Amino acid sequence: MSNIVTMVSDMIQPLVEDLSYELVDVEYVKEGKNWFLRVYIDQPQGVTLEDCALVSEKVSERLDKINPDPFPHAYFLEVSSPGAERPIKTEADFQNAVEKYIHISLYEPVDGEKVYEGILKELTEETLTLTVKIKTRTKDIEFDRSKIAKARLAIQF
Repeated sequence: MSNIVTMVSDMIQPLVEDLSYELVDVEYVKEGKNWFLRVYIDQPQGVTLEDCALVSEKVSERLDKINPDPFPHAYFLEVSSPGAERPIKTEADFQNAVEKYIHISLYEPVDGEKVYEGILKELTEETLTLTVKIKTRTKDIEFDRSKIAKARLAIQF
């Protein structure tokens, strides 16, 4: 299925950019009996329902022209915003997240924990530093970027 995601991403990236949006992510997943091809788009001022409809129409037209059809199953195409808790995947995403509140999941525990939330204070090629709140104190913790399984923006309560 990752081949389909890569193929779709490569095919629609220029199309999405020509429409002045950023392609954030593509997923091809099965939920229950149905398959979904999800395309997440964004732009600085946010994404409206009309934006999603426009991109959906153009992406659908492009995908319908693929011959032979690479999809092993019928699917529903969904185009949406990545939401307030947008995934952080690319280097540009990490750079844009500096000084923002983020959530990270780790492959291995650090100080006994595999999940952290805090302000992304510093970013290098190898590490990132989060300012986390532990009870009533704040503490800077440095993480090896190769140990981060997932990262996303988070809403601070």
